[in-house]
Amino acid sequence: MTRIRINDRAFGGAQYSRISPEQCQRLHNASLEILARTGARLYEQEAIDLLAKAGASVSDGNLVRIPAGLVEKAFSTVPKRLTLYDRNGKASLFLEEGNCYYGTGSDCLNIIDHRTGERRKPVLQDVVDGMVACDALPHIDFVMSMFLPTDVSDMTSDRYQMEAMLSHTTKPIVYVTNEFSGCVDAVEMAERVAGGAEALKLRPNAACYINVTSGLRHNEEALQKLLFLAGKGLPSLYIPVVDCGINGPVTPAAGVVLVNAGVLIGLVLSQLKREGAPYIIPGWGGEGLDMRTMVSPYCAPDPKGMAHALAQHYRLPMFGIGGCSESKLVDQQAAAEATLTLMAETLGGAHLIHDLGYLESGLCGSLAQLVICNEIVDWISHLMGPIEISDETLALDLIDELGPDGDFLGTDHTMAHFRERWYPDVFERGNHDQWLAAGGKSLGARAVDRVVKILGEHEPEPLPQEVAQAVHAVVERAEATFA
Repeated sequence: MTRIRINDRAFGGAQYSRISPEQCQRLHNASLEILARTGARLYEQEAIDLLAKAGASVSDGNLVRIPAGLVEKAFSTVPKRLTLYDRNGKASLFLEEGNCYYGTGSDCLNIIDHRTGERRKPVLQDVVDGMVACDALPHIDFVMSMFLPTDVSDMTSDRYQMEAMLSHTTKPIVYVTNEFSGCVDAVEMAERVAGGAEALKLRPNAACYINVTSGLRHNEEALQKLLFLAGKGLPSLYIPVVDCGINGPVTPAAGVVLVNAGVLIGLVLSQLKREGAPYIIPGWGGEGLDMRTMVSPYCAPDPKGMAHALAQHYRLPMFGIGGCSESKLVDQQAAAEATLTLMAETLGGAHLIHDLGYLESGLCGSLAQLVICNEIVDWISHLMGPIEISDETLALDLIDELGPDGDFLGTDHTMAHFRERWYPDVFERGNHDQWLAAGGKSLGARAVDRVVKILGEHEPEPLPQEVAQAVHAVVERAEATFA
């Protein structure tokens, strides 16, 4: 018998947008109004000259006003998708609609030592341990340095961090540098691993996270990094900082617009320097200080979703924040906030979601918390995945064959499909007696056990000796420069 179906729709995953396309367009138009009417101060002459030559107006030395046409032209040349590669040149992260990837953050000033529970200052070995853990955890897709080591020079710590990331994991890297020369050295190190400048441009395994003073004040080092990377055809993440109520209006919408105005300045500059330069924009904005504590929170719900929707409106690669917490411990609050932020970022469609394992509003990190975040991501991936509704999954013939009293446990259908369901690693799912028999441990304790097991057993793929020596030579050169 012929079966004809019409208008059969399938969703590739969960659908969500906090604001409408019309609201996104209004945010965009407001950003253009700021750029054309108010303008921004740029503290790098090359950036000012590029914009002036393209038709922007410059007054008071460095106050630049950018016409809307320059922004629209930049959108016509910037890539709408980006692929990041692993250390071996394999395509790993496809930054395009529908894909979310998860990674750590960088430069935490403190660590909760999983062996002692002590909060202390990090050392370089903590960065190495973090990379080994990231390399082993299957749902950590990219790495950042996690910790700021205090046992090496402040001027060269970024080189040591880059060396540790390149040496102890094959996963793609997002790096941060202390100043412009650190960015140049990081690129040189990545080029030596990739096999040269052209090889890195064709298969980039690293992207630079650039912090910008504010949406309307662009510091010299940020602009130098942006133009350097654009000139080499390498990806950058250009992130203006706006604290609502401090260096911008207190309302989340105004904060998003100010961040976005700064993002559009970076976009225009990147394309003026080199058309087609890859560019990644933030999936956040509108955050502000907690006016009771004067702490900058990472997990506030108020602004979530606006910048996500705007980045989706632009169809540009997006950098998000999730897996973080304001808690000072690996506790219930830490797990709850990590889950909520990871869910919000995933629903918003952020492509690179960073800060997994962050505690204390970004001031502290924990490998045990990272293990918990890895488990949360695995759970979310099953929630967000498409649902197959087919003859095979409906199993109507099997239901009819076994009937109301049937036992499905031993069927071929159960054997073929039971592994498709989600099974936890560190979350507890046994009964009370099974839990006691396994030690009766809390989630935090089980996560610590997982960290200990990884660091005791996992061996990341090493760099070839000659490449490792070439990378370390860049670190030694920087040490000699700043000695």
